Amino acid sequence: MEDLNVVMRERMEKAQEIERVGIPIFPNGYPVPHRILDLLSRFGSCANEELEANPEIFTIGGRIVAIRSFGKSTFMHVKDAEGKLQIYIQKNHLGDENYSLVKKLDVGDIVRVKGQLFRTRTDELTLLVQELVLLTKNLRPLPEKYHGLKDIEVRYRQRYVDLIVHESVRETFRTRARIIQAIREYLTGKGFLEVETPMMQPIPGGATAKPFKTFHNALGMELYLRIAPELYLKRLLVGGFDRVFELNRNFRNEGVSTQHNPEFTMLEFYQAYSTYEDLMTVTEELFAFLCRSINEGSYQLEYQGRQIDFTPPWKRLRFAESLERIGGVPGEIIEDPKRCEEFARTLGLAVERFEGHGKLLTKIFDVTVEPRLIQPTFITHYPLDVSPLSRRNDEDPTVVDRFEMFIAGKEIANAFSELNDPRDQRERFQSQIEARQAGDEEAHEMDEDYIRALEYGLPPAAGEGIGIDRIVMIFTDSPSIRDVILFPHLRPEKKI
Repeated sequence: MEDLNVVMRERMEKAQEIERVGIPIFPNGYPVPHRILDLLSRFGSCANEELEANPEIFTIGGRIVAIRSFGKSTFMHVKDAEGKLQIYIQKNHLGDENYSLVKKLDVGDIVRVKGQLFRTRTDELTLLVQELVLLTKNLRPLPEKYHGLKDIEVRYRQRYVDLIVHESVRETFRTRARIIQAIREYLTGKGFLEVETPMMQPIPGGATAKPFKTFHNALGMELYLRIAPELYLKRLLVGGFDRVFELNRNFRNEGVSTQHNPEFTMLEFYQAYSTYEDLMTVTEELFAFLCRSINEGSYQLEYQGRQIDFTPPWKRLRFAESLERIGGVPGEIIEDPKRCEEFARTLGLAVERFEGHGKLLTKIFDVTVEPRLIQPTFITHYPLDVSPLSRRNDEDPTVVDRFEMFIAGKEIANAFSELNDPRDQRERFQSQIEARQAGDEEAHEMDEDYIRALEYGLPPAAGEGIGIDRIVMIFTDSPSIRDVILFPHLRPEKKI
């Protein structure tokens, strides 16, 4: 800490020296018409003779990331959002007064430079500086190149520094943006309408999760940050939009881990006159489109040392079948609620009094099956009591027409044929209320307006939610969800 204070004091003294001679250290109004990446693309393969024959003047701006000074000349590397370029500054080009400013520049300063491109003796494309303006004086030093920002929590907390010093981190978030753009392109191409639904809701619904609560003073009412947009999107199907989607931010007052952040991004889309089986095909097509767009057309990628193959069709297994075949749970335990409880306890799982047979089976699934689902896999026919918004299966009313999709041991998507019978939906909500009264804080509440919407008529439909953050984790080979969220939630910073 003492060394840091010394460096910061030295930089502050430099800043004051610059200001004393009348040079502002935070000026404004200096446009930067050229991007470094464009220069590298246009002239990266040009020989020095070609550059001399076409003496264009370019103006770039960026942060100084390296300085090498040789008395009357100085080399620097300047980096903008997408590229890095060497610049060369000579005293006899700038004059004594301007070159004295160059001697007071530090790594981390942001400058605007104008000049002509040439190649050095080492054949590096370089800008010969004819004019230099200091745009921002850096007062806090960047981490050293080889000994810098290694503490992962500091990197998450100070993402602005992480982005400065780690090109791979910037590339992760460029990929994230491309993924979201590709999803929009695919869905709008299929006739889906992008919509927005409330983020503050009077009744939290659409998922089983504990919400964040707030209070609206003017309306005099409690509101909840949404845990899912589902019930509002299905209201739009009632209203006559047959295909809708939302790229939405959700909030769940739950634990934080490498797989969970209290604030996360979901894609939810709903298609009328469809079933969950139709959405399995849509999901395979969507991921094939993402692979072509993001992964250079290949259906294979590596995630945390494992090869993942997205080539359709993907494996499909019923929920009970997966417990037996993958989880190694004997069929007689799956079918017997009492033996299921005993088995859950042998796995170290808590058994709550409000949990039904299906809830226990899903907890067993989470530890015995989910971690082993490495290749893209659809698990179908979930128990009724863990699917309060899903349509019952016509042949077996104890399960629903639903699937979850898993990749690399992670749940990526959840979809089902929608329950559109308002009578059945009321009974399901009532069962959820009873579970809540028994202690289940994540159970649904009654939503009378949603039931009223169903009474007007929801067409046969299917809907799906896909975790955007987890998709980005897979496509960027990131082990933690915090790696793909620019500003993840962390515990309060310790005071030193």
